[in-house]
Amino acid sequence: MSPTLVLSLIAGYFAVLVIIALLTSRKATSESFFVANRNAPWYMVAFAMIGTSLSGVTFISVPGNVYGKSWSYLAVVAGYVAGYVVIGTVLMPLYYRLQLVSIYTYLEQRFGYWSYKTGALFFLISRALGSGLRLYLVAGVLQLAVFDAMGVPFAVTVVVSILFIYLYTFKGGLKTILWTDTFQTLAMLSCVALSIYFISSELNLGFKQLVSTVRASSMSQVYFSNFSDDKYFWKQFASGMFITIVMTGLDQDLMQKNLSCRSLADAQKNLFWFTPVIVGVNVLFLTLGVLLYQYAAAKGLHLNELPQLLKANKTLDTDLVFPYLATTQFTLFAGVVFILGLIAITYASADSALTALTTSFCVDFLNIKQYPEAQQTRLRQLTHLGWSVALIFIILAFRLINEQSLIDAVFKTAGYTYGPLLALYSFGIFTRRRLREPLVLPVCVAGPLLTLLIVTHSVEWLGGYKFGFEILLLNGALTFLGLLLISRPDDRTEAAAVLS
Repeated sequence: MSPTLVLSLIAGYFAVLVIIALLTSRKATSESFFVANRNAPWYMVAFAMIGTSLSGVTFISVPGNVYGKSWSYLAVVAGYVAGYVVIGTVLMPLYYRLQLVSIYTYLEQRFGYWSYKTGALFFLISRALGSGLRLYLVAGVLQLAVFDAMGVPFAVTVVVSILFIYLYTFKGGLKTILWTDTFQTLAMLSCVALSIYFISSELNLGFKQLVSTVRASSMSQVYFSNFSDDKYFWKQFASGMFITIVMTGLDQDLMQKNLSCRSLADAQKNLFWFTPVIVGVNVLFLTLGVLLYQYAAAKGLHLNELPQLLKANKTLDTDLVFPYLATTQFTLFAGVVFILGLIAITYASADSALTALTTSFCVDFLNIKQYPEAQQTRLRQLTHLGWSVALIFIILAFRLINEQSLIDAVFKTAGYTYGPLLALYSFGIFTRRRLREPLVLPVCVAGPLLTLLIVTHSVEWLGGYKFGFEILLLNGALTFLGLLLISRPDDRTEAAAVLS
């Protein structure tokens, strides 16, 4: 694919997003920016959440990762279902009962100032790092497909990508994003389905042959045999459940969409329909992964010998397999479909994250509601710009240090940064104890540090045990124990019961 063609696709796609933004951001206020005036249709929220939940990491890293980990990710996806049940029955009723804009204000009402600020701080760190990782992946693909050939530095690619997102989100916020993400989710799902169709056609596989080919492949294996293995099913299942609880239920980004529904019943209806769809979409990505390697083998491509697909340690960079095949081996139309799908899924997750970061900082740290609407608008837009710049620096920093699959990097990073949030909310909901507030932040910092120490030495200390995504569970448990140590009996039992 020529760089000119790819640039034209990006420009055309961006023009569509800008038009949607202009139409939806008229008479925008802080209320529409933060929660879309709390009148969004549940079915729109459900559909828009698909794109937000998946990101470019799912689009590229999940298919590529079947090379080394087969379908072990399916256990994580199965855990999602259990996680969504907890969100819909425990967390959503709590948030709607308290009429929250930022979900971290629950911690202030339940415990106090330092718990509130600590929870909001860990969200900002978690979401900024997670979004940076996701955008890094896509910027790298665009660099490979377009900008390397044009001699454009990676830093310029990153700045342009973030600028695009900033331009169509800075005014309308969530109200705009619900519409743009609906469009982008549709584009992404179409691209995944078409990619599977294109490869199946190239391999002369009908539907039945496609299913049997995937089932017969060693890359569709799910691991039940060795508990010490980081791919073991039930470890992955538990990790998927708690990853969903923290990365959706305790995350301002995803919950901000849910809080835009008209009522709790609508929000729960949204989650009910969203859950089976997200599971099905992930199965499609895993199927696509098996087909990608089948396609490469049929074409006689030795992927682990191609210099452009190797990391610095000479191992296959599986995150580049789908982009490489789509832009160099597929037909022109299939390559165009891939680029559009990648852009759609990336903007769908990144624009929502940028808005959530802005919302949390404005509500949780600037207390923006105390100002007149005109001043709220200025503060909100400056904050939006500030987070855009921060994401640029995070992406550039990650380019220097990443040596693993992005899907692994995202979830393992989440294990360290979301663990304190899991502990704080669990402690608030399932106990009636109060916290010694000045000690909350030190405990929430100590938990991830102790987790890092244990994970780093787990093989020698725990008889060969390797941690996978269950880092989150260890971190949450250690932080919970720390909170228990700094807690005391609650002399406001009745008030606590009302809140939790």
